[in-house]
Amino acid sequence: MLAHVIEKKRLQMIYLASITGMTSKKTIKCSQELDELLNLVQNIPN
Repeated sequence: MLAHVIEKKRLQMIYLASITGMTSKKTIKCSQELDELLNLVQNIPN
């Protein structure tokens, strides 16, 4: 489930970057949200 959310956010970030640019506020915000999701995965105990 979380993997699906991460993939969706990753695709959203790629789309935003292609439309608004890599340094746009929207792309950066989306990237930060993706970072938070990836941090959640790293902190899940095995």
